[in-house]
Amino acid sequence: MRPCQLLLLITLVLAHAPLPAADFRAGVARVEITPPVPFWLSGYAARTNPAASVRSPLFAKALALEDAAGARAVIVTTDLIGLPAEISEAAAERLQRRYRLPRAAMVFNSSHTHAGPAIWPNLRVMFDFPPAEQERVRRYAERLTDQLVRVAGAALDRLAPATLAFGRGQAGFAINRRQPTPQGVRLGVNPAGPVDHTVPVLRVTGADGALRAVLFGYACHNTTLGGDFYQVDGDYAGAAQRQLEQAHPGATALFLMLCGGDQNPNPRGRVEHVEQYGRELADAVTQTLKGTLAPVRPPIRCAHQLVALEFAPHTRETFETELRDANVFRQRRARLMLEAYDRGRPVRHLAYPVQAVALGGDFTLLALGGEVVVDYGLRVAREFPRPGLVVAGYCNDVACYIPSRRVLHEGGYEAVDSMIYYGQPGPFAEDVEDRVFSAVREVLGRVEVRP
Repeated sequence: MRPCQLLLLITLVLAHAPLPAADFRAGVARVEITPPVPFWLSGYAARTNPAASVRSPLFAKALALEDAAGARAVIVTTDLIGLPAEISEAAAERLQRRYRLPRAAMVFNSSHTHAGPAIWPNLRVMFDFPPAEQERVRRYAERLTDQLVRVAGAALDRLAPATLAFGRGQAGFAINRRQPTPQGVRLGVNPAGPVDHTVPVLRVTGADGALRAVLFGYACHNTTLGGDFYQVDGDYAGAAQRQLEQAHPGATALFLMLCGGDQNPNPRGRVEHVEQYGRELADAVTQTLKGTLAPVRPPIRCAHQLVALEFAPHTRETFETELRDANVFRQRRARLMLEAYDRGRPVRHLAYPVQAVALGGDFTLLALGGEVVVDYGLRVAREFPRPGLVVAGYCNDVACYIPSRRVLHEGGYEAVDSMIYYGQPGPFAEDVEDRVFSAVREVLGRVEVRP
């Protein structure tokens, strides 16, 4: 047989070789959630007026999965500052009724872009809206709830055979922002602080071998654009998704915000940085897709629980004093806390969501609520060295920062000052990290696949 004939035979054999059996069925959907401008942006208290234009549209996207036994899970990602429980739980309840999905099977993640719309009642102390503007913000939140239900439902309705694989890349633009000074920790740049530069990548291919979706994450605030930016934008996460979808036509890119509560892009402040970091992140994902990824197999197992995180002790007098503070944000927080005292229900704890979605023993998404600092992701990796374990913050309820024991002891913005804008009574009690990890062990134990 001549060499050219042999080459032709090999090509024909490969072309007709069966593709790997699909272990799952997967569905993907998206819906645009760009607010109508002008609209107030969230994330920076220093802003003095709403955004008048849109630099890039915002989306909610959903990846639905089903195994051969009929177990299902849906991961919803959003280009938003953060979803409060009022929205994510309302959407989850409607999806439970319509699709008979257990609550543990639905994850709602937010990219934490600081150029996205105000999401009521997230960060409520940051705003003092006049009645008309308050009504517009409330209407957007109601419409957003409808859109989350719609996009998750569309993904479930589009389930088709799929094969999954997992790998990790690297991107280096995140830096720890908790800068030690003689006056205490302040927001700045701390090159010696802990970081997590890994880029987890979950690849979803169809029965024809074509890329259908890629779910990827990074542990860094979407604060490339500052408080002087007045356009709607998805920041670096939005740019990375756009660039991946342009490079892979027909595929949907979904971004997961990981444990980036104390991480910032560096340097930052310009639109050029947004595109630069989006490209760096997209390139890391593309290189990972080109490499050898580990197969991900069934079954789907999910677990979800709420754990009570206690706040440090406070009294009514604490907030009566704060009400006389010259800081308008402290005054607003004090009013909220005094109203709770008036109702006989002072805020003593936070109902905190901890969730795990496992695909066999090959991929596990540990979904934590709030703005989780990087210490949590690093500790989980140390204590639970599973090859496909991914720890995401900003899931299901972004009610405030979740400091580690170290961050709580050091103080600073993530531990103390941020609680003002979130309308929480103050710092957490000393055992906050212990309580979170007790719940982490519980949910991971419930989804573990044992031989």
